[in-house]
Amino acid sequence: MSQSVQEMFSRIAGRYDLANDVLSFGVHRLWRKRLIRLLKLQKGAKVLDLCCGTGDLAFVSAQAVSDSGRVVAIDFVPEMLEHANSKSTQRGFKNIDFIQGDAMNVPVANGIFDACTVGFGIRNVDDPLTCLKEMHRSLKRDGVVGVLEFGQPTLPGFKQIYRFYSDKIMPIIGGILTGDKSAYTYLPETSKQFVAGQEFLGLMQNAGFNEVKLYPLLSGLAYCYIGKK
Repeated sequence: MSQSVQEMFSRIAGRYDLANDVLSFGVHRLWRKRLIRLLKLQKGAKVLDLCCGTGDLAFVSAQAVSDSGRVVAIDFVPEMLEHANSKSTQRGFKNIDFIQGDAMNVPVANGIFDACTVGFGIRNVDDPLTCLKEMHRSLKRDGVVGVLEFGQPTLPGFKQIYRFYSDKIMPIIGGILTGDKSAYTYLPETSKQFVAGQEFLGLMQNAGFNEVKLYPLLSGLAYCYIGKK
């Protein structure tokens, strides 16, 4: 993640959750739960969550693996981790460790996790393939990977409506909620430019993953990607 992107997330960290809920009408929470269901996490499993932000995906994983499991959640932005830790304490989680780190150089040993996830973060990493290789490295044999990321909707009509919403409405609302309109111009733009669908499955295969599958959400507005080491 470049310094400018890190600074952007630092600025919006305090209002990031509110903006996510308002701009997605709360749907992002359902998508995170869908990803974790697809991974079929077992109680007692050990999960690595990259680009964890304020912790929402890590919390869903922590519930799935129960108190006998463990979630290690990593993000590059200290301000995001502050909010994640605060939310974790408020909700009584005891099985999550939040750590500052780089998704392209993850500070964990080889082959120690049962699952690795990243939600709405890999498109902001400077080299997504390197990130995927780090996820692969961190997993045990037969470990699973889950990626939740934006694409672009393909359904005629909805595609045009969403384009107008993301180009015109989202920056205004995001700017009002966070005080940083530029962040909500940048984030929809990265969604347009980032590889999605079959192209992203190709990246996963290049990183060493097998049995890769994709699950479109809202006509390709987002995808759950699943793979196996």
